[in-house]
Amino acid sequence: MATVGRNAAAPLLFLNLIMYFIVLGFASWCINRFINGQTAHPSMGGNGATGFFLTFSILAAVVGIVSKFAGGHHIRSWRSDSLAAAGSSALIAWALTALAFGFACKHINIGGWRGWRLRILEAFIIILAFTQLLYVLLIHAGVFSSRYGPGYRDSDYGMHAPGDEPGHKTGTAVTGSRI
Repeated sequence: MATVGRNAAAPLLFLNLIMYFIVLGFASWCINRFINGQTAHPSMGGNGATGFFLTFSILAAVVGIVSKFAGGHHIRSWRSDSLAAAGSSALIAWALTALAFGFACKHINIGGWRGWRLRILEAFIIILAFTQLLYVLLIHAGVFSSRYGPGYRDSDYGMHAPGDEPGHKTGTAVTGSRI
């Protein structure tokens, strides 16, 4: 029954992973040009916020890509113990993306001539800020209802006493079988 959140989060995870790789590529190219002082390149440009924007964009992309690995494991297993890792890493990735989003808004607000790669990077960061937030909300939807996925309040998780461990299975064994 908990496949509603899983079916919605899986395509969004894949979309965000691809978008974070694109952001990583564009931010890496732009920061390389920026460090080399080649801001007069036809597809570069920039203003006073460019350095901060590129730094936080590349940081958000790397953390976002890594968080998608934990998210992929959670989508595959769909348990509350994997939700903790996927949820926390996705939340940190969203926070860094939101910070890069703020610098993208400042970068646009300052204006000046910006190359096409910087404008594409701004657009991807703005889109990722909203899709990553939606992804975080989808994987945490199980907190509100078990219909949407695993929550943090599973009744049998971590509630066993030391003597409650199940013993060996009893039954008849087949003689002569080898595994």
